[in-house]
Amino acid sequence: MTRWCLVVEDESPLGEMVVDNLVADGMFAELVRDGRSALERLERGGVDLVILDIMLPFVDGFEVLRQMRARGDDTPVLILSARQADDDRIRGLELRADDYLTKPFNLRELLLRARALLRRAAPTPAGADVVGIGEALVDFRAHEIQVADGSRRRLSDSEVKLLRLLTFRPGEVVSRKEILDHVYGSSALAATRTLDNLVLALRRALESDTRHPRHLHTVRGVGFRLTLAPES
Repeated sequence: MTRWCLVVEDESPLGEMVVDNLVADGMFAELVRDGRSALERLERGGVDLVILDIMLPFVDGFEVLRQMRARGDDTPVLILSARQADDDRIRGLELRADDYLTKPFNLRELLLRARALLRRAAPTPAGADVVGIGEALVDFRAHEIQVADGSRRRLSDSEVKLLRLLTFRPGEVVSRKEILDHVYGSSALAATRTLDNLVLALRRALESDTRHPRHLHTVRGVGFRLTLAPES
């Protein structure tokens, strides 16, 4: 199962580099640039690992961690910080951070630590790999979709990545850029038309009428939104 990482880093080039390498390592990853946005994203759920900077705008990393634990969120947290003082490391551990890595860091070490934390974390229930979208049933493990008449269709890797992304965030508009980054990698030269064809293929599997979709919606000029229960 692909795991979801939230990178909280206000230095955009560094944060984007970490996200790109997590995605290349087989994970889903997204970037937020301040502590307030991190807390809002964590409230929506679906995050398996947080890579957390300390010096953040609005709400610092220690306060993000404190609020997470106070509300019972045990998601593994890897602190990534330029602050090397023992007091900061100790404070992070007292707030129940799972690991602490100082900048500058070795990227390979970061990926190894991230994998180790994900292995130690409680596994996601198997049922999370099977998602109902209206009358269709998507089995991410088998790369299959079962439609209303009981027939099954094989899903491509790109289709699985897109559906994984959207089912983690039902009802939310996900931008074209974010989808392209997650499905094809931010360095890939995938055209907008490539994404449109991918969405059309999924609509043919999910929708009884692709011209009037009830699940996979286009938000013109922005991106796409998935509704798990049908809209009238």
